Amino acid sequence: MAVPDFEAFMLPVLRHLGDKDEHSRQEITSYVADHMNISEKDRAELLPSGKQYTLNNRVGWSITYMMKAGLVDRLSRGRYRITDRGLAVLSRNPGEINRTFLEQFPEFIEFKRYRPDKKDKPETGGEDDTLTPEELLERSYETIKQELAQELLDRIMKSSPEFFERLVVDLLVAMGYGGSRRDAGQAIGRSGDEGIDGIIKEDRLGLDAIYIQAKRWQNPVGRREIQQFVGSLEGKRARKGVFITTSTFSANAEAYVTQIEKKIVLIDGTRLSELMIEHAVGVTEESRYVVHRVDSDYFE
Repeated sequence: MAVPDFEAFMLPVLRHLGDKDEHSRQEITSYVADHMNISEKDRAELLPSGKQYTLNNRVGWSITYMMKAGLVDRLSRGRYRITDRGLAVLSRNPGEINRTFLEQFPEFIEFKRYRPDKKDKPETGGEDDTLTPEELLERSYETIKQELAQELLDRIMKSSPEFFERLVVDLLVAMGYGGSRRDAGQAIGRSGDEGIDGIIKEDRLGLDAIYIQAKRWQNPVGRREIQQFVGSLEGKRARKGVFITTSTFSANAEAYVTQIEKKIVLIDGTRLSELMIEHAVGVTEESRYVVHRVDSDYFE
């Protein structure tokens, strides 16, 4: 099973706290994960940013919402205990606890007043209603990034071969390869088939060389093209190579590079646009949002 939405954790968390003891967030998360039979694979699932476990995020928000409703009290950093109101709720043996249930408490209503995400919006009952604030933010960011990535690929396909050559050089230098841009530009030259070929330094000291081939294609790159690329490495005395395409690689091509001794990295159009965004090549920052959290050390 996938990680449930954060509301599904509210009742199990409150029941666990029903022993009136003090519990850490880590221990609460571990308990409810076991209680709800969440697999190790699902426990390892990360938010789109890759910086937080989805399970931890959703359990954390279930605790936060119940704190806002006065069912749970925070004793110190990451440590919680049930309140008298929480015990009273458990004594009623509710079938579930969700945001609608919590609206019976005035403190929770006051909390919702300061949440702009619901202002002037109808209740849709859709998937967005089950996501935590971080998940909503990250999902919106991922949507914007995917649209930007597709726009980048569209612009690349409409550009000239000379522009594509410069783009590849700029990206490799931004990633730390090739020494200076001048060095990288001299190391790469056009092959005349909508692609570029060359050797570039792996680092600024030139301790090793990487053979580059990039093709501005729409059709998938197959195993035959990769085999030809690997064969060309012998003539260049190169052990490593990067094959870049604006399209995709066939399953046979991807399987082939895992079976050979040389280290070959395949970068398809999706990964190419992601790297351009990550290293700010061909994109410019439009806006920035910083998410803060309370500094517990300051208050303690």
